[in-house]
Amino acid sequence: MAIAAIGAVFFSACGGGAGTATPPGSSAAAANVAPPDVAGADEPDGAPAAAYCRKTGGLVETRHAVYGSNGSQLLFLAGKRTFCQYTKKSDGSRIHILLSTLYTTKPTLAALAYILKPPSGSCGGNPASCYCSLLGGSDQFGGTSGAGGGWYKKNGVDQTLEACIFPDESSIDSWGLAYHSHNIIRGINLKKVLRYHYPGG
Repeated sequence: MAIAAIGAVFFSACGGGAGTATPPGSSAAAANVAPPDVAGADEPDGAPAAAYCRKTGGLVETRHAVYGSNGSQLLFLAGKRTFCQYTKKSDGSRIHILLSTLYTTKPTLAALAYILKPPSGSCGGNPASCYCSLLGGSDQFGGTSGAGGGWYKKNGVDQTLEACIFPDESSIDSWGLAYHSHNIIRGINLKKVLRYHYPGG
């Protein structure tokens, strides 16, 4: 079965070192003005997906790829992605999921990583970035140079987001995945809002 094959990818994921990554809520001064936010307008199923995010209690955020978040200036890159941010009222914790990952009814590597919670291994550096790498994804900008980078939203609570992006272009933020692997739910239990339903899950 295709699902079993995809699930096997996670449990046989190669390890990899994680370099310095941007911790939640950190920020750097912007080198130039960020492009305007247009929620989901340039993504497949953008408008319906954005509506679904809001219907399930999420906040639609368009974020821009930036490099150099550990320094004093940001370099805005060409990438732009729209995320759905869920916030838990009781503790203020948040989780971000790429809008297309949330809305699809088909399995994605990010959704399977969240649902199956493969055990975390060990590697140096940021534990969330480490876990992302062990799953076969990446949240690093510029490798292990230490310059930092991520998905930026001006005045966002998590201004520069560490999003774990997988080879199929699905994504959930690295901290949300790492915490969930230890049975800690940040923001919302994504299994309750993902349109994809894992058999028996």
